[in-house]
Amino acid sequence: MTAAADRATRAPALWRRIDRAAGGLALDLGLYGASAAFAAVTAGTSTLPPHRAWGTVAAFGYLLAALAVAGQLAARRRDAGTPLAALPARWAVTGLAWASTTLLPLLVQSAQRAAGRTDRAQEEVVVVEHSGNRLVETGTPYLGHDAIAALPADERLLGYTPYQPGMALFGLPRAVADGWWTDARVWFAVATALLLALAVAALRTGAPATLGASAAAGDPAGDGDRAAAVLRGIQAATVLPVCALTLATGGDDLPVLAACLLALALAASGRPGRAGLAIGVAGALKLFAWPVALVLIAWAATHRCAGRLAAGALGVPALALLPALLVDRDALVENVLRFPLGHGLVTSPAQSPFPGHLIATALPAGRVVAAALLVAAGAAIAVRLLHRPPRTAAAAALICGYGLLAAILLMPTTRFGYLLYPVALLAWAAALARPAPGPAAP
Repeated sequence: MTAAADRATRAPALWRRIDRAAGGLALDLGLYGASAAFAAVTAGTSTLPPHRAWGTVAAFGYLLAALAVAGQLAARRRDAGTPLAALPARWAVTGLAWASTTLLPLLVQSAQRAAGRTDRAQEEVVVVEHSGNRLVETGTPYLGHDAIAALPADERLLGYTPYQPGMALFGLPRAVADGWWTDARVWFAVATALLLALAVAALRTGAPATLGASAAAGDPAGDGDRAAAVLRGIQAATVLPVCALTLATGGDDLPVLAACLLALALAASGRPGRAGLAIGVAGALKLFAWPVALVLIAWAATHRCAGRLAAGALGVPALALLPALLVDRDALVENVLRFPLGHGLVTSPAQSPFPGHLIATALPAGRVVAAALLVAAGAAIAVRLLHRPPRTAAAAALICGYGLLAAILLMPTTRFGYLLYPVALLAWAAALARPAPGPAAP
């Protein structure tokens, strides 16, 4: 890795000191403590019933995790343990935190919903389950313009499915049976856990051939720092409140994020063909993955394997779109293009007060101004990719993270929850930082 590339992927010195303090336990304690406070505030002040229900359970889960970390800190001071020795215990606490702040609230809300509570899931859960049922009955997850118009006015929003066709697969269990285990969130969680486990495995199995300079020179801290960075990346994608709350109450973004992280991990370990398939799966679920696919194709071009990566990155979404296109092209366009662009029968309720939304609502011709800023940001990233494509998976993750952050801030219609993408991608970059791999495997 060149000195310039190393500087581009190295965390700022202040952040590195914070991250390493007490072998990573100090930041763990801060993460779980702050998250417990956030969950408690959510339980007491949120206007959304699923969010309040999540906060009521998650606050205790985060507090339990914080107490476990405090115990680790006490043991570390007593035994003078090394940062590497603390990693298995930190992984155990992370698993405990995810189980108690994400899985437990998710299962409680799923069971309550199956028992008749209609306020225990966000709209996207219902939308995905309805799309799965339509897929079984009609061969397409989408309702056409006329069918949506025929619905009562207060049901038209739920008639839209603004996702790629693959997302309907998570709604198939509900089409078969009605129970807590057929809740789409349960299967979002299963897919997320599986994809993240594969991502960690990809980094571990790829590590021997791609060790950093410090480890190659016999510095044991090289492996320890990398393993700690992987743990931090997993924490960002699982127990951070923006991810835990999203999965427990809605959840459709988490499998998409996990597939993106897997694709970047496969790229870092020199497997562009598999990386293409992983990002292709993400792209078959949601449009948010498509910018990540473009960045990965640019990365692959610097290693002369763009064709292999693009085959999966573009081919899998195309195959997912084909049946819906053949069954009802207009319904596909209405849901996937017109509605997200604001030209549907109803408008999206996703209106968090980010700059793009504020500009669109407060200025004359504000939507035009916000759209122009969004296009300008996209053009700047495109120029960056053309003139200085990322040569490492870590650099690609940074471009994806900052690019999606800019897009989320500038989009006229967006949600706070979408911040989980840039936060997790930027945290994941540190886990990917390593020299470019040797000859790529298929």
